[in-house]
Amino acid sequence: MQSLFRRRKQTPAEPATTAGSSAPHTKVFPAGIKLLYSSEHANVDIVFVHGLTGDREQTWTSPNATDPWPKTLLPNKLPTARVLTFGYDAYVADWRGVVSQSRVGNHAWNLLTSLARYREEDDTNDRPIIFVCHSLGGLVCEDALVKSKERREPHLQSIIQQTLGIAFLGTPHRGAGLARWAEMMSRTIGMMKQTNAEIVQILRRDSEVLARIQDSFHGMVMARNQYGLPPIEITCFYEELPMPVIGLVVPQDSAILPGYIPIGIRGNHSEMTKFADMDDAGFTAVCGELRRWVKATGAAQVQGGSARLPNEAGETRSDQEGQDLPSGGGASAFLVPYPSNPEFVGRSRVLEQLKEQLGPAEVMSRTAQARVSLYGLGGIGKTQIALEYAYWLHNSYPNMSVYWVHASNAERFRDSFAKIAKECQIPGFDDSTSDLLHLVKTWLEKKDHGEWTMVIDNADDLELFSSPGCAKSTIVSDGDIARYLPECSHGAMLITTRNKQVAVRLSTSQLPIQVCRMEEEESRRLLHSRLRDEHIDSANLSIISSRLEHLPLALIQAAAFIQENSISVSEYLLLLDGGDQSLVELLSNEFETVGRDSETPRAVAETWMLSFQQIQLQNPFASELLSLMSFWDRQAIPEEFLSNYGERNSRFKTRIEFIKAIGVLKAFSLVSGEKSGNLDIHRLVQLVTRKWLTKEDTASRYKREALLTVSEMYPFGRFETRAICSAYLPHGNAVLRLDVSASVKVEKAKATLLHCMAGYLDFEGRWSNAEDLRMQAGEIRKRVLGKEHPNTLSSMHNLALTYLNQGRWKEAEELGVQVIETSKRMLGKEHPNTLSGMHNLASTYGNQGRWKEAEELEVQVMETSKRVLGKEHPNMLSGMHNLASIYWNQGRWKEAEELGVQVMETSKRVLGKEHPNTLSGMHNLASTYWNQGRWKEAEELGVQVMETSKRVLGKEHPDTLSGMHNLASTYWNQGRWKEAEELGVQVMETSKRVLGKEHPNTLAGMRNLASIYLNQGRWKEAKELGVIETRKRVLGKEHPDTLTSMHNLASIYLNKGRWKEAEKLGVQVMETSKRVLGKEHPDTLSSMHNLACTWHASGRRDEAVVLLKDCIQKRQQIIGCNHPHTQSSISVLRFWQEDFGESASV
Repeated sequence: MQSLFRRRKQTPAEPATTAGSSAPHTKVFPAGIKLLYSSEHANVDIVFVHGLTGDREQTWTSPNATDPWPKTLLPNKLPTARVLTFGYDAYVADWRGVVSQSRVGNHAWNLLTSLARYREEDDTNDRPIIFVCHSLGGLVCEDALVKSKERREPHLQSIIQQTLGIAFLGTPHRGAGLARWAEMMSRTIGMMKQTNAEIVQILRRDSEVLARIQDSFHGMVMARNQYGLPPIEITCFYEELPMPVIGLVVPQDSAILPGYIPIGIRGNHSEMTKFADMDDAGFTAVCGELRRWVKATGAAQVQGGSARLPNEAGETRSDQEGQDLPSGGGASAFLVPYPSNPEFVGRSRVLEQLKEQLGPAEVMSRTAQARVSLYGLGGIGKTQIALEYAYWLHNSYPNMSVYWVHASNAERFRDSFAKIAKECQIPGFDDSTSDLLHLVKTWLEKKDHGEWTMVIDNADDLELFSSPGCAKSTIVSDGDIARYLPECSHGAMLITTRNKQVAVRLSTSQLPIQVCRMEEEESRRLLHSRLRDEHIDSANLSIISSRLEHLPLALIQAAAFIQENSISVSEYLLLLDGGDQSLVELLSNEFETVGRDSETPRAVAETWMLSFQQIQLQNPFASELLSLMSFWDRQAIPEEFLSNYGERNSRFKTRIEFIKAIGVLKAFSLVSGEKSGNLDIHRLVQLVTRKWLTKEDTASRYKREALLTVSEMYPFGRFETRAICSAYLPHGNAVLRLDVSASVKVEKAKATLLHCMAGYLDFEGRWSNAEDLRMQAGEIRKRVLGKEHPNTLSSMHNLALTYLNQGRWKEAEELGVQVIETSKRMLGKEHPNTLSGMHNLASTYGNQGRWKEAEELEVQVMETSKRVLGKEHPNMLSGMHNLASIYWNQGRWKEAEELGVQVMETSKRVLGKEHPNTLSGMHNLASTYWNQGRWKEAEELGVQVMETSKRVLGKEHPDTLSGMHNLASTYWNQGRWKEAEELGVQVMETSKRVLGKEHPNTLAGMRNLASIYLNQGRWKEAKELGVIETRKRVLGKEHPDTLTSMHNLASIYLNKGRWKEAEKLGVQVMETSKRVLGKEHPDTLSSMHNLACTWHASGRRDEAVVLLKDCIQKRQQIIGCNHPHTQSSISVLRFWQEDFGESASV
């Protein structure tokens, strides 16, 4: 098998170099056309073209054969074909010799001229041709056919005219791994010997040369149909197997062409050209296509003197003489004021659209004038695209005239027309009394003056192109330019404008084309071409491109700044990191570039400020809206923000006025609309707008209006408003960062916004952020409204609630008591705000394990709420929910269940099935079922709550984590320890990250996971998670959760046989539980059970039996005879009786 990069044998140099000579070896490479097979009946030429690192015979020769299959196998299937093969030096690197530096274009010329000369010599110019091309050879063939079309010489032009079909084998139409392949060899050898970088470069995806070849080739193929020529048959074969190490060299998506037959060959990139026999599936497939095409030669063959394909100048020629397309008399004109831009990159999609919609191929069938408008943000590259198109048009169709007209104002428009009149020597151009505009218009409209394309550049002013009437004038005034644009089918117009409204008005035959920002790869290539440094890190170029939002003018300005100031790309990135002010300063730096009008601003910032000024003149209200938008977040700006501002300030009377103002901003591409109706603004435009406002001394006004608008629109955060709050949050954060001049109105608005945003963050469980905003709101309100103002008390109340959610119960209690006392005095004992404060304080007591105080306060709140607010008021339901939780914590599970069911059913009906309060009720009821040993019911309800919480609140919301925590406990009680552990670990890790390592909920998750490890006999892990000292410090030494951890540690000591330690800790837990929780609390009974087990294990069996019997009796009375915990105690006592002979009965 032929290796991919095989070493060729050295051909001795003649004469031999002397010792010490540094002259390189040269090789005789098998180049040009070679005949492999022919017969006297030959009526078609089949030409084989090899690929990268290939050979005109070895590429087509299988490993065990001596001759190529086109010579040995193909004649049996196609006896009337003459088989030729073309060779060229396509090695990108070599160890010993000089590497050919020829480009693809050079190889294409060689193929074209060699084949034409070969056919000319034996007078076979009219014979049909089929090409079979491998890899790079396909690109060489395409370029050769394009060149054939462009030539005037009949023998060269006959190649494209007689081409019948092309079989592409692994040709990288869109670039390929060949570039990577070639680079590997180049890097390996390049430091010692020469490499062909041109070949390597073309094989990259998005290569400019590759794009040019493809565009020209496909344009030529399409043009054949328009001139009555038979189509070129094309079949694309692709490799199905990867190369070792390299992989697929040319993937299928690059090897095939849309609309043509794709066929896979079972081999890698090298093997797909080497067929051993006629049974080879690859040979059958390729030969089948060739036979099909040869059979059609009778219908497809182009006879001498028949229709000819026009060359790139739009000309058709017979073998004897040239004949021009109807193009009028006289020489063509090219009046473009700028040189071609050698550093232009990308934009192939837009250029292709221009060629399709304006191209000369449409001239013959056109019945009306073609006009296309390019519109987009200033600096997006519209003029550069127009310039590139103009030069492409001139080079490809030199008989077509191109005119460039400046249209930024009326005077410049007139000046451009005057230059056209003078350069074209239009009769009357030098007559001072002539109406030059009318003169040029009528002259161009006459068909005998030839085809032309006119570029109308910088047509931004809508009024300038709004024709008020048809009266002729020798003086151009604003609003009458449009009537001087010539209209005829033999002329085309390309308009560039920032204003979409102008683009729509002037584009009569096509929809305007929006020029958007560059793709990342295009941006990177643009910077690379401007900086001219091959060693620049591409990653840094990508960062700069992204930071400058892929805007061409900004990228060119960045490159100019780097070069002019002799700094590195990394240093420029540091300047960008200097903040918004530094970025604006960089955007204000003047620079030069190809295609810049002499009157155009010389900095990105100034370019956009020109747009701002035009908008201010055209629609002042639109200018105000842009100013406001510059101080909000740049994405998803709600339209209602803008309408709120307009209504508050009486800036519009009808909806139509408002829509028009937004339309102007969209037309200048400064903002864009989303499907939702929201608006986006470019970040760089936003920064430059702020600079403009500072320059105009109006920034303070719009900062204030931006803050007032968001404050008025932002609702208080709760379940019902969560979607709006989430959408508005970025804008709230943006205005809170503004330095707004203080006033009572502004301070009140800021405090209100802080208050409402904090409500949303608290609902989302982002308690640290909520705390910060609530403290700020409270301080402002204390200062502006006073310490005892209802709004100030509301902020303090909410701050206490945040402390409660964070597990900071002491702080929550202190602040809560203070708020309640003040509220009672200022608002009254039964005011809803006072009752809410009391309710939260009851929750604080409950979380501290002070359930008796919590119950008394909650009952008081609930009774008052029933009378004041009603039985089904949400605050009333919250009170009932809390009271049920208190009953549950006290072990009063029957009461907890009854009240919990009532709360859940009412909440479903009043609030909805998926409201967070409803889910909390369901969660607590599931906990009650769990404590009652009704684990199946607990699991069913727990799974329902968890899944709904994930969907409604989010996977990491504290309420969702609580549901997962409880479900893990349910699995644990059922002995499903693996499931319990997996869910428990997930809850613990997420809680640590979201809530903090010492949050009570995190500690509860760690405690439960420790219980799971304990049941699995993993005592060391269980002990590590016990974190008793942390609980003592965070929750308190006698908090129920602390006692539970101590209880678990005692169990670990028991299981490890450390009975003395287990007993000491067990007694401490039991006595503390009796005092804190009560003698009959379920947790106290659990501590009695464990201590009895410890005594029994340490030999104190009589005391153990007495204690366990007492535990059993109380459990039967309190939680029931059938409760799993009761049954567990009974089972232990029976075990003792059976194994140790204790006489006491159960």
